[in-house]
Amino acid sequence: MIEYVTNPFPDAGALDDFWRRAWGGPQPANYGQVLGRSLAHLGAMDGDRMIGFVNIAWDGGVHAFILDTAVDAAYRRRGTASELVRRAAELARERGATWLHVDFEPHLEGFYRACGFGPTAAGLMRLSP
Repeated sequence: MIEYVTNPFPDAGALDDFWRRAWGGPQPANYGQVLGRSLAHLGAMDGDRMIGFVNIAWDGGVHAFILDTAVDAAYRRRGTASELVRRAAELARERGATWLHVDFEPHLEGFYRACGFGPTAAGLMRLSP
C-alpha cells in the first residue's frame, strides 16, 4: 500500500538513494535547502522507502510550480506520478496558489496533459553552460 506524505523532509541519504533509483544519478547539491523554501513537497512511500516525489515551488504569491516529479523505476506505470501531481495541485490550491505551472520535456507532454495541464506559450533562457 502506497502512502502519500506531505513534507516528509527525507534525510540526505534517503533522498540520494531515491534520486539515484528514479533519476539514475545523485541528487542536486543542497537539495534540502531547496525543500525548505518550497510551498510543499510530497513523497510516495512504500513502508519507509520513498518511491515517488514531487516538489511544489512557488513565487510567494499566486503561482506554484511542479518540479522534480519522479518515481522509482521499479514502481512506474502504477499511477503514482499522476497521484502525486493530483495531490500537489490540491495542496497548492489549499495553500493559496491560483496557478500551477509545469515545464516538461516533449516525451512527457501526454502525461501532463492527462493530469490537466493545458498548453501555454513560454520562454526559457539558459543561464549557465
